Amino acid sequence: MGPGDLSRALAALPIKNDPRLMVGHETFDDAGVFRLSDDVALVQTVDFFAPIVDDPFDFGQIAAANALSDVYAMGGQPLTAMNIVAFPTKDLPLDVLTAILAGGQEKVHEAGAVVVGGHTVIDTELKYGLAVTGRAHPDHLLTNAGAKVGDKLVLTKPIGNGILATAGKRGKLSAEGEQAMLAAMKSLNGKASRAALAVGSRCATDITGFGLLGHASHIARASDATLVVDRAAVPILPGARDAATAGLVTDGAKRNADYLREMVRWTSGDDLDRALFFDPQTSGGLLVCVSSARAADYLSRVDGAVIVGEVILRGDVAIEVL
Repeated sequence: MGPGDLSRALAALPIKNDPRLMVGHETFDDAGVFRLSDDVALVQTVDFFAPIVDDPFDFGQIAAANALSDVYAMGGQPLTAMNIVAFPTKDLPLDVLTAILAGGQEKVHEAGAVVVGGHTVIDTELKYGLAVTGRAHPDHLLTNAGAKVGDKLVLTKPIGNGILATAGKRGKLSAEGEQAMLAAMKSLNGKASRAALAVGSRCATDITGFGLLGHASHIARASDATLVVDRAAVPILPGARDAATAGLVTDGAKRNADYLREMVRWTSGDDLDRALFFDPQTSGGLLVCVSSARAADYLSRVDGAVIVGEVILRGDVAIEVL
């Protein structure tokens, strides 16, 4: 299912308004936000998928980091998590499941949250993820709608892990590429989220299945702005360009490209750049909109963060890639 299919499916649903619902699905934000009181809001999300790496413990860590990231992308702090598992009991031993759950639990604990249960079904394909509940202050959220003209776009992790994971499945991933990919996907976005709030940011999203430009388009539409992306400034994981050159591009990237065809203007770049910028990510970094005056402060707080563009007045496209 691509972004366009999701939009059509959601548009067909009746909308029930509730004044306590601060963020719903209308703006393609990363999680829902429900106000409980003047100073407490719940942040809720769910995410699960099939393995993208062979090691079950690594898979559990990556899937958990990916789900927790949605709470961080809203400016929240994870509190509890529930496991979601589809497991092929006839094809895999139970110690594989134990390792996956152990990896996920370790990452949840690293986030300062706790696993409170979950649900498992027997299926023909292994899938794992989490439903996560977090807490945020209603007046200090990070949303797609919070970008301001003049803000700098800051990306906190390099892109390309979808292409690298594809290379890994085909036995064409170098040891260096695998190490860099795993380290990036296992890294929590908590520090990047807290730094965004500390410098007064009100806009962020995490880069996952829609790719860098897909998630950037969500900010552009929700904030009624155009995002200018400096192609040369975007950090790329080691080996990702070589893998893309070898044609190891995912079907998800092609769907993202089709969906964004009329939203993106490329003034430079080639097919290789397009493959990378449309590449679906798993547990990618945050794309944060930071005021120009506080950008240097943010970069000093988050290792690896890079300015990759800026927010300008809304033009005839959502995104310009220079």
